[in-house]
Amino acid sequence: MTNFKGVAAPSSKKRYNILAMVFVTVVINYLDRSNISVAAFAMKEDLGLSNIQMGYVFSAFAWTYACLQIPGGIVADKLPTRILYTIIMALWSIATLIQGFVNSFTALIGLRASIGVFEAPSYPTNNLVVTRWFPENERASAIAIYTSGQFLGLAFLTPTLVAIQNYMGWRGLFIVSGVIGLVWAGIWYLFYRDPGDHKKVSTSELEYIEKGGGLFTKKSTSEKSEKFKWQDFKQAFMYRKLWGLYIGQFCLGATTIFFLTWFPTYLVEFRGLDFLKSGFLAAIPFLAAFAGVLLSGFTSDFLIKKGYSVEIARKAPIIIGMLLSTCIIGANYTDSTFFIILFLAVAFFGNGLASIAWVFISLMAPKKMIGLTGGAFNFIGGLAGVVVPVAIGYLVDDGDFSPALFFIGGIALLGFISYTFIVGKVERIVPKY
Repeated sequence: MTNFKGVAAPSSKKRYNILAMVFVTVVINYLDRSNISVAAFAMKEDLGLSNIQMGYVFSAFAWTYACLQIPGGIVADKLPTRILYTIIMALWSIATLIQGFVNSFTALIGLRASIGVFEAPSYPTNNLVVTRWFPENERASAIAIYTSGQFLGLAFLTPTLVAIQNYMGWRGLFIVSGVIGLVWAGIWYLFYRDPGDHKKVSTSELEYIEKGGGLFTKKSTSEKSEKFKWQDFKQAFMYRKLWGLYIGQFCLGATTIFFLTWFPTYLVEFRGLDFLKSGFLAAIPFLAAFAGVLLSGFTSDFLIKKGYSVEIARKAPIIIGMLLSTCIIGANYTDSTFFIILFLAVAFFGNGLASIAWVFISLMAPKKMIGLTGGAFNFIGGLAGVVVPVAIGYLVDDGDFSPALFFIGGIALLGFISYTFIVGKVERIVPKY
């Protein structure tokens, strides 16, 4: 870990403004992924869809999202972040808005898949932004803050989304969500810049970031990006420690996907809760996950600054979090609403603890392949979104949700095993060519 105590404190802190922008972007990103879960109960009745069909609807986003993670990572490495994010955010917001006008299962599948296409480069881009703007000893905290956007945003937005649907219907819910994204795409274009191109960032802050391991350089207008090499693609899949991260991300994603898709349906249809009440109860696990990811990120950076090894500071929160996520199984053994929400909240708190996993891409990926490696990482993680919603649809088709929760808990246990035994030493990988 880089030690840069000799560098003077920066006279500006523009990196935090950038982090706030990434945070809001993540909130909107997950709003457009998860609004389908709020709309699902009414949509299923209105369009006459079965549980199995809803499983495919929930899964459709991940079909394209997962498959395009590696191309998305390559694109993130090669295209200017300001332009790329503006375009993809505008496109996925338009697709979200159009969902408010669908009348068929096929059209719904197509639109969900198109959102997956346009959101594919988003998380590799988020990771690139933080890797450029933050020194290594602040990076886990930065990743925790922007990752928490998916949890805090949904915690507060879920009751709001439920209220919007209650008054405007599920179609109005999609239209409002799409308009919000279009507005933010314009704001991103106006205000985002990379460190070397930001006119208001001080020289001392640039030095602070660079001396601390921030990976940025100011390119001249004539400088061209290196061309993609197929050898780079091979490198992203030839290391055991990277496969440990990939498997762990799949397992992390399984719990997240349950909460982003089937969770409201579970509360309303399988636990018999009132729809409006379920919106407020659904916020509790998201708040728990928000607390988990912030605790994880700030504790991890604190331990690094106190001299603890990277293995302890970075891996311990993730390993503990994966174990806690298995608590989701406890909801099968109670009919008390309080204890159902408690078990689910503890499980999602653990998921939050483990959600700083992106820091390993920042620390371990080859320097010129951070976007590509991040794409591979999110590709494997995104496969959870393909498999899990459909699997749950089949598991619950007979009206019993218990097997689905056992399924999610078992995958979380696999994640614990992967991070504990496969990842190994945390160190930057030097390509073998």
